Formats: sequence, structure tokens, C-alpha cells
Amino acid sequence: MARVCELTGKKAMVGNNVSHAMNKTRRKFNVNLVKKRFYLPEEDRWIALKVSTKALKNINKKGITAVVKEARLKGYLKK
Repeated sequence: MARVCELTGKKAMVGNNVSHAMNKTRRKFNVNLVKKRFYLPEEDRWIALKVSTKALKNINKKGITAVVKEARLKGYLKK
């Protein structure tokens, strides 16, 4: 499975490693992903998600139900 956040859709960026001599080689900036289980009280079930740490901060701020609802509207998360 790809390294993509299931709530925000974040994925790896591409850039350059730059040496002291200014030589440039291509590299990837991967997303900081965490596998985590969340309980949805409305559906009375647990869901396991692969989320970025930024999404975890959003969940702490807004709550899991609001964040999951937004992700489903944007099409990142299936029902």
C-alpha cells in the first residue's frame, strides 16, 4: 500500500539532496505516517487508519468524527 495519509491525502514530495559542492541528486521526502486505531461512537466500531502526524493533531483538536466526516466528503476515506 502506498505511503499516503488516509485522512488528509498527504503523500511524498520529491526534491534534491544538495552537497557542499552544490551537486544535486534526486530524493524523496516521505510523509510521517502512523498506524492508529480510532473508535467511532456513532458507528459503534473501531477503524484502523494510516494517518500523518498532522492529521493526529487535527483529530485532537476537532475530534475523530468531524475529521472522518471531512475526509469522506473529500473522497479520501470510504464509508
